[in-house]
Amino acid sequence: MRHDCDPTAEEERGPVVGDHLVTHPDVVATRCITIGASPDDVFPWIRQMGFGRAGWYSHDWIDNLGRRSADRIHDEWQNVDTGSAVPGGPIDFTAAIVEPPRAFVLQVGDATRRLNFTLAYELREMHDGSHTRLVTRMRATTPGGRLVSRGLLGPGDGVMVRKQLRTLAERARSR
Repeated sequence: MRHDCDPTAEEERGPVVGDHLVTHPDVVATRCITIGASPDDVFPWIRQMGFGRAGWYSHDWIDNLGRRSADRIHDEWQNVDTGSAVPGGPIDFTAAIVEPPRAFVLQVGDATRRLNFTLAYELREMHDGSHTRLVTRMRATTPGGRLVSRGLLGPGDGVMVRKQLRTLAERARSR
């Protein structure tokens, strides 16, 4: 049974922005949701994410130390561009790709290190711009290899990203 955050077969197999940043991943997870708002209305919610900023729109008690994720767009957090640091809590991300309103990719590490992790958000316009298909993809190579990556990142990604996508959809629709 497909759930609201499950990708279609085409989305699962097809390319997503930033795939090239982790060329030989130990784990890949694709999640998607259709949002009743245009990419222009969804992108600012994604751009302001980060610890101590808008949060992650997920289970705040886990990834935002109990602080509620933002429920409005904050102009002061809209200055994230390619190369910007994005606070993640215990680790910081780099905004590897920022192409408003279509793509936002966060990265930890790089291809020269044993840890290379990306979380990509690709916003695809639907229904003459009135809806967005938000396709996310996590790709990771870790020091522990495939077993550690799948065991630690896979289940956590599923729980956290599903909640994140549902919250993003709710917030963008209500704007």
